[in-house]
Parts: sequence; structure tokens; C-alpha cells
Amino acid sequence: MNERPADPKTVLLRRGEVHSPADPFATAMVVERGQVAWVGSEGAADAFADGVDEVVDLDGALVTPAFTDAHVHTTATGLARTGLDLSAAPTREAALDLVRDFAAARPGDRVLLGHGWDAARWPGGRPPTRAELDEATGGRPLYLSRIDVHSAVVTTALLDLLPDAVAREDAPLTGDDHHAVRAAAFAAVTPAQRAEAQRAALAHAASLGIGTLHECGGPRISSEEDFTGLLRLAAHEPGPRVVGYWAEQSDEGVAKARELGALGAAGDLFVDGSLGSHTACLHQPYADADHTGAAYLDAAAVTAHVIACTEAGIQAGFHAIGDAAVTAVTEGVRAAADKIGLTRVRAARHRVEHAELLTPETIAAFADLGLTASVQPAFDALWGGADGMYARRLGPERARALNPFAALLRAGVPLALGSDSPVTPLDPWGTVRAAAFHRTPEHRISVRAAFTAHTRGGWRAVGRDDAGVLVPGAPADYAVWRTDELVVQAPDDRVARWSTDPRSGTPGLPDLTPGHDLPVCLRTVVGGRTVFVRPSE
Repeated sequence: MNERPADPKTVLLRRGEVHSPADPFATAMVVERGQVAWVGSEGAADAFADGVDEVVDLDGALVTPAFTDAHVHTTATGLARTGLDLSAAPTREAALDLVRDFAAARPGDRVLLGHGWDAARWPGGRPPTRAELDEATGGRPLYLSRIDVHSAVVTTALLDLLPDAVAREDAPLTGDDHHAVRAAAFAAVTPAQRAEAQRAALAHAASLGIGTLHECGGPRISSEEDFTGLLRLAAHEPGPRVVGYWAEQSDEGVAKARELGALGAAGDLFVDGSLGSHTACLHQPYADADHTGAAYLDAAAVTAHVIACTEAGIQAGFHAIGDAAVTAVTEGVRAAADKIGLTRVRAARHRVEHAELLTPETIAAFADLGLTASVQPAFDALWGGADGMYARRLGPERARALNPFAALLRAGVPLALGSDSPVTPLDPWGTVRAAAFHRTPEHRISVRAAFTAHTRGGWRAVGRDDAGVLVPGAPADYAVWRTDELVVQAPDDRVARWSTDPRSGTPGLPDLTPGHDLPVCLRTVVGGRTVFVRPSE
């Protein structure tokens, strides 16, 4: 991880609530040279007041570690903010109207980019046809990714820019065809547009109290120029830290990841696709399709990649959603451990992104192999439940097994929380809420556990055990929040009652019960440098 110069200023924050295991009743904190120097009580803060460069009166606000979003596509997130957002379109007709308006408003764009359509929520369940999109755009190149980013609809004009090998049937493009059209669409984005999108995404993240993003790039997702440009921008401009992962296989992937400045040959190295696009790889067929999805990598390929990464001293990581894909990962990592040693494999902290459909056997394998589960609780909030997309794809009973956060934690599997933005929005407190109030009650975890997975868990996932928590010596990455009374929320009420007893020494967090307002970020600080201040605060 690239470290920027620390802010030399010494700052005292006081008269608030500081969320710190160093002192569960802390109301003040001192930051010096980009690190937390002291955490304690208001009375003791007086001793520091004359020796600091700045005093921040918190006026009762809450200070927490800044969030880490462990799975982001930063440029795509920025383009979704500056491009066409179809996530709120209630019908296919409404989506087409939005396409028409967008095309009319951007006559100079070489390619029109949009994201977020979800035909599963529309009456009739049908995506736009190519003819409908051709008409709506006036025959211009258009790329519209589905909400899960594993399929897309496009216009004829965009297909005309590609080789004839790309499928032309009138259906959403998946697999290699989708990767080809996405590459063509994003290649038409100018460097200036790309940098604008990256700045927009990073600024938005900072405004939400996010101090670090894990960028999941790769040759089937973005481009080398996009990836290195983002890392340069984040290293030289104020804003969240960016940790880069480059998803390319085996020896060549390891070399490329090193060359590009990535922490690992990991992230979205696809073992399968997604449930929404019927490309997640399953042991049993879909409930609404007569196949089991797509397998892009087998266990042997996983083994080769894990060995290459482990021997090179970098992380391996895989995108795996369906139970067959997760099984391929665990079998592949197990075979690697048998060849080069379990201790070496565990020490490397390899990752699995999404890890949605697991079995007791694969959960146990995650724990034994030291795999980090990089998960997205908002997926359950968006697609879970008896009437959700998951239930339509798998049937209600099988869908109840998805995203078993509590079972993972009970087994000792490290969790790192993220959004997969732009698949679901950057929304850290909403993510914590989604984990704590999972649609399947047995998968719920405490707010404290989810918060830890979204702060310290993200740092641990990149090999840092000394960060993501406000204790002396830790990086001064923190956020200041306006929120209501602090509470302790856990799935088991007996645990919650004990945790609020002063004898437990458990620091409280905002009440995230659905329907309650989420905390509002007032300030975000990264390495002691302020990267966001809410206007008028």
C-alpha cells in the first residue's frame, strides 16, 4: 500500500464520543504526524490543549475509524455518477425514456454509458431489445450494464465497432461477449473523462466516511491505463487511500500485478459470474433456467494461481458466487496447500470475493485455509427475501443459504465488507445495517461485528493488523458523525443487554434499526489529513 506523507499537524479532538477499544468511554483523541497519539477522557484532554496546533470541538459528535470498502470499481462508480443511472427505472419503458433524454443531453459523447437496469424488477421481466435501444439513441453507440455488471444490452452501433465474433442475438450479452463490448465502450472514454469519474467517485467515498477503497481491476474489467491512472491519482491528491488488485492468472498475472503496482493478482478473477445473469456456477440447476451457470476457472487453475502468488509473496483472490464455484476455489486452494504447505498459504491471506452460496464444508475450508471472505451485505438487502431475485433464481429454500455471515464468523473466517460499487452504492452504514438485519435471521451478526468487518476487517484483508481502529500508533484514518444516542445491537438480546452494562466496557454505535436515520458524515480524515468537510459544518 502506497503511503502518502503524514500531516505534520498535531490535533486535539474533544467533547465527543470516540469509538476506541483503548478506552470504551473516551471523549477525546490526539492525532500527531498522521497517527493516533492518545485516546482518553475529557478531563485528561486539558493537559494536551496548549501543545497542539489545532483543537476540534466535536460538540457531542461521534468519532470512529474510517470505513474501508473492500470491493470497488472506482472508475465505473464515477461514470455511474456522471453517466446514466437506471437503477430507479420502474419499467422498461421508463428506462428507454431515460436513454432518450440522456442521448439528447450528450450529443458530443463518442459512446453513451449507463448502468443499473434490472429487468427482474420490471413488469414482464424483459430487458430492452436492441431495436428499442437503437431507436432511443438515434443509432449511436450505447453500453448499458445490468445492475450486477455481469451482462449488458448494447446498440447495433456499438457492435459495429467490434469483430463479427461477438454474438448478435437480441439478448443481454454475457461472458466473453460482454467483456468485449465493455472493453470497446470504455476504450472510447477519454483520459480526461476517466480522471473526472475517478475524482467524482473518490470524493463521494470521502463524503461517506470511507478512508480506503480496494480497487478490483483486471483485463476483463477495465484497462491497465485505468488502473495505474487511479493509483497515481489517489497517491498524489487528497482523498481516500486506494489499494489495487489486478485480476490476471498465474505467473503472467503475478508479473503484471507487480508491474502495475497491485497488492495482489486478485479481486475479480472470475471463477463464475452472477446469480442475476444466470452465470453463477451451481451444483444444481437454477430454479428458473435449465442449466447450472458458467464455470470460468476450475480447481486446477485455482491451484496454479495460488501457488504462483504464494511463492511470489502476493495475495491471490477469486470472484466466486455459486456453490460449485466456491467448491472449486476451496479444492484448488487445498491442493496448493498440500503442495507448498498450509502455513505458507494461510500466511498469504488469500481472498474470495462475494462467497455467497456456501456449504458447511466450504465454510470450514475457508477457516482452515485462512481465506478472507470479502462480502457485500447489500446484495441480500437488494435481492434477498422470499420474493426477491435470489428466491426466483434458486427457489426460496436454497436462497435462504446465501450470504451466511454468522456461520462464517462462528467458524473464524475473517470478513471484509464492501459494496461492489457500482453494483450497489457506496453506503457504509447501510452495509453494516444490511449485515445486522439480514433478511434471513440466522445469518445476522451484531452491529459491532459488522462495523469491525467494515473498518478493521478491510485493513486485515490487505495484511495490516495495526490499522482500522483508533488506538495509539494506528493510522489517523477517522470519520466524525452526527448521530443519535449510541447503543449496542446484537442478534441475541441477552448479549445486547450485557453489552450495554457499564461493566462490559463495550463502546456503543449508532442505532441502525431499519427506519432509523443513518449517521451523517461531518468530516473524513486520512493519514491525519482532512479529505472531506460537510459544508456549513
